[in-house]
This record gives sequence, structure tokens and C-alpha cells, in this order.
Amino acid sequence: MTSTGIRLHAPAPGWSVAADVVVVGSGVAGLTTALRCDAAGLRTVVVTKARLDDGSTRWAQGGIAAALGEGDTPEQHLDDTLVAGAGLCDEDAVRILVTEGPDAVRRLIETGAHFDESEEGGLELTREGGHHRRRIAHAGGDATGAEISRALVEAVRARGLRTVENALVLDLLTDADGRTAGVTLHVMGEGQHDGVGAVHAPAVVLATGGMGQVFSATTNPSVSTGDGVALALRAGAEVSDLEFVQFHPTVLFLGPDAEGQQPLVSEAVRGEGAHLVDAHGERFMLGQHELAELAPRDIVAKGIMRRMQEQDAEHMYLDARHFGAHMWEHRFPTILAACRAHGIDPVTEPVPVAPAAHYASGGVRTDSRGRTTVPGLYACGEVACTGVHGANRLASNSLLEGLVYAERIAADITGRHEDSGPRVRVPAPIAEPEKPAHPLLAAEARFAIQRIMTDGAGVLRSATSLETAADRIQRLHADARDALDEHGKTAEPGVDTWETTNLLCVARVLVAAARLREETRGCHWREDRGDRDDDTWRRHIVVRLNPDRTLAVHTTDTPDFPPTQQPRPQEQ
Repeated sequence: MTSTGIRLHAPAPGWSVAADVVVVGSGVAGLTTALRCDAAGLRTVVVTKARLDDGSTRWAQGGIAAALGEGDTPEQHLDDTLVAGAGLCDEDAVRILVTEGPDAVRRLIETGAHFDESEEGGLELTREGGHHRRRIAHAGGDATGAEISRALVEAVRARGLRTVENALVLDLLTDADGRTAGVTLHVMGEGQHDGVGAVHAPAVVLATGGMGQVFSATTNPSVSTGDGVALALRAGAEVSDLEFVQFHPTVLFLGPDAEGQQPLVSEAVRGEGAHLVDAHGERFMLGQHELAELAPRDIVAKGIMRRMQEQDAEHMYLDARHFGAHMWEHRFPTILAACRAHGIDPVTEPVPVAPAAHYASGGVRTDSRGRTTVPGLYACGEVACTGVHGANRLASNSLLEGLVYAERIAADITGRHEDSGPRVRVPAPIAEPEKPAHPLLAAEARFAIQRIMTDGAGVLRSATSLETAADRIQRLHADARDALDEHGKTAEPGVDTWETTNLLCVARVLVAAARLREETRGCHWREDRGDRDDDTWRRHIVVRLNPDRTLAVHTTDTPDFPPTQQPRPQEQ
């Protein structure tokens, strides 16, 4: 795979450091990778956009899924995952997840993460949507992500890993052979480094999280602007399945004009027995699925949207008044506090909820070792598409995927270093192009992109809505491109304009894939193509960015992904 030569318009790096591996992101995927690489003796640098504990992992409420309970097995976990993925999961990738997952969770506990325990002293496990067994380990009631983040951050600091915080990654550096040679980044605020710099390394791991900020309302933090996917596209990597954006069914409804990060009402609340009801108190999920409120998330989100349409309502309700104050205060203290902060008391009244953008099931295409189609570039966690999630992620599989595949990436990087001797030569990156090849959008275009995507490519999609979205997105892209090509003008480089440009990049790909997939499957819901079409569409949609900034879009020949890279001799 050759690089596109496209890079964000940015000042030349004013400082640089050398490493064996640079990890971009500080959630469960990034920090697990970094700790494993450091333990193997590799010079490891962690780059993160905010503080070490400010990523999406910290916001995860429900827990981490693994076959840890009595009577549960990896095979049962695999079956539930395949059903949720609606025919597009890579079964080998899922099998890796569910078989390696339990021991990976135990290693996380050894690292220092404390999960809630039952009175008997074992892990207290709960259920969530799509799971037929209690297999969700949680911490602090509904603060699992915060506890995992705490434990990993403490471990990173205890080991003295080199970290660069408040740093927005810009672009991948490559050498003359097209192999990874590091990244450029911009450091915001005080610290050892400031401004644009570079980390030179033969291995780069993208663990940048999701892209929920491409929509007006999302559960994702403000840092989730698709930076990793956009970087990978500019570097020539393939992305896949970006049309499968999971909208969490139960997000606290704050009004029709609410924008930005919205409070999540964890699926675990339904797992403990809360009911979805309409304004008349009727449970509308009964009869729609054998698991009712605990059906996979795409089915629950569709059920909510259908009832909203039928009743011309802006939201539905989650009723857990029967929990009582004690259970709310001890099992769901975070959610209880968030609701009360917005004037709603779940102890005495139903909670208004509506779907909002939550998780990208697609991303940068990888193999079972986390390798992308660019040599030396890896991806892990929400930024990646390993094939585990298919068309719809099973609840609480995300933290497990980050954990399991981070360990596999670290093993691959470590193995390559062992093959090459104790210290791999840091490759020399090719020179930056003299002329900026990618126009920057003005910061205010961010809100236009979010409105376009919410209106045209949200929970409900159609040929008409997607065509309108594509036209409006293309207009933004063309205006910025023409201003650069014809007049040499582009928006001033800065965090806001870089983020907005990344959002436009992922929006273009998402809409292109959603227009092509003329069926309803998983969390991709086409009103005009309401049926699932396995004969035509049990395939993956793969997208690359061409050097002229156009998109190359194609479908795979089978449900299986082709290899990302040629195997090493010992792998053949």
C-alpha cells in the first residue's frame, strides 16, 4: 500500500524524539499496549490528546464482558457476539476475543483494577443486551471505565513511561519504502514540548478512540473527532464498515437541541430489570424480541425510534422506580447523579431517553495482530476494525477487544524487534511536501458537519437523506479544496481546524459507505431498504483515500477480509 502523500497543513516539526514504538491514545487499548511493550524493553512513548485519563475508556459505565461466571463458556460468548454482529463478524477474530478474554481480564486485575465482588468473594457479574448469561464484570457499580483507567494510568506512571499529554496527532511519517517512521503531533499548553513536533519510531499504534463528535448528540467525549481514522486514510490505509455506527438506545434526553456529549444510561440498568415504556407506561419491547429490553442494541434503538414515530414523541422512558433508593445509590451512583443534576430523579420518576451516537463498529482495517495495510502501522480499540463487532457491537465487548488485541499488538511488535536485534533502527522519514496537500476547514464548519450527519446519516437513513448529506458534505470539501488549489488559501492551522478537517474526512467515508449499502443490517438502518440482503450485502465495504483526495470504495468478494499484509516467512 502506497501513501497518498496527503498531510494536514501544519508547521514543520520543531522538535523530535526517537522511540521503538509510539502509542497514540491512552484508553484501555493504548495503555495496555504501552505497558506490554515497555515490559519487553522497548522504548515506548505514549501520546494522548488530553490528559492520560481523559479518553473514552473513562466514560464506560456497564463493564467488560468475558466468560468468567460459573456455567458460562467462551463458546456461548462467541454465539451471542455473532448474533449481534448480524452476519458480518469475523468468526476467527471473535474466537480470539472470547478465548483470550478471560485471562486478559485476570491480568488486568493483576495490574491493579478492582472489580465489584459478590458476598461470596467472586466477581459480581451482570447482564446486558444480547447476552444470554451474566458475564459483565463491573466496578464502582457503574464506573467500570473510570476504574480501569485509574489502574492503567497508575501502572504507566509507576513504570515511568514517557508520555506526551495534550497532544493532537497530525499525520503518519513514512520512509522511502512506505513503511511507518513515526508521527507528527501538536502539543497544546505547557510541558516538556510545545507546538508541532515528531516522534520517530518504526511502529505506530493508533488507539485514538471513536468519532462520535461527527454527530450533534453523542455519548463520546469532545476528543472523539475521528483523528486516528483520518490519519490512517491520509497515510493510505484501508478503513472498513464505517457505516455501522451504533446508536446507544438509552441516552438521557436533554431536549431536541442538545448538542455534544450526552449522559449515558448504561445498558446494565436494563440488565438489572429496568423497563422501556412509552408516555402511557406501556412496555413496547415485549414481543419484538425474545430478550425484550435486553435485545441487541440495534434492535432496541429501532424499537424506540419506531414508537417515537408512531406517537410523534421526542423520547421514550426508562422505568426503574422499582429498584428503590438503595439500589440506585449503590449500583448506579454515577447515573443517579447525572440524572439528578438535570432535574430527574430515577427513584421516583421514569427517565426520558433517546438514542444517540455511541460507538463506531468499523474503523481502520486490521488483521488478528492489529496490523493495518500500512507496514508498521497498527490500530486497536474503537479506531480499529478487527472484524469482532460486525454490523453491531455486542454490549461490553469494546473494553475486552481493546484489552485482548492490545496484547496481541504488543506481542507482534516485540516479536519483530526480537527478530531484528535488541534495537531496531529508527527509519528516516521522507521530507514533508513543500505545498500543503490537504485544505483545512474553518472551525465553525464543525457544527455544520454535525447537523448534516445527524439529519442525513443518523439512526434512520434513506437514499434521499444520504444523498442530501453527501451533497452538503461534498460542498464543504470542494469549497475548502478550491480555495487551496486556486488561491493557495486555507484555514489557519490549529487544533480546532485540524479536528474539523478530520471530522469532514470521516463523514465523507461514512456517508459513502452508507449510500452503497442498500439494505438494513445491524445498526445500519435504511428506511427505504428495510430488509437484510445476505446474497448481495453479506460483504464488507472498504474505503481508501486517493492522492487526488477522492475516495476509492469497493466491497469484498466474500464475508471474509483479505489479508492486510504479506506474512513474514515464518508465518507462511
